Amino acid sequence: MKKQAVPLFDASAIPKTLCPIATEFSRMLPGDWRSLRPVVDRRKCVKCAVCWLYCPVQCVVERAGWFDMNLATCKGCGICARECPQGAIAMIPEEE
Repeated sequence: MKKQAVPLFDASAIPKTLCPIATEFSRMLPGDWRSLRPVVDRRKCVKCAVCWLYCPVQCVVERAGWFDMNLATCKGCGICARECPQGAIAMIPEEE
């Protein structure tokens, strides 16, 4: 039996009264609308992984001597900066 890919969703099952935003698949990532972004001070980071534990979207990436953020998926919530016991993460405004 040949395996066949399942479509993302069946558009014919969507009611016509539903908001059109929910019916169209969007490729927008959280990093596309973020207003603040985290910056890690490598001198302060002791690699305790508290930021990694608290990040709701798991955008924290492990490097050789510190943790860094994947800015494509980071939504800029600032939880990592608030929870960092070393104060190694600062939230700075996103450049336009």
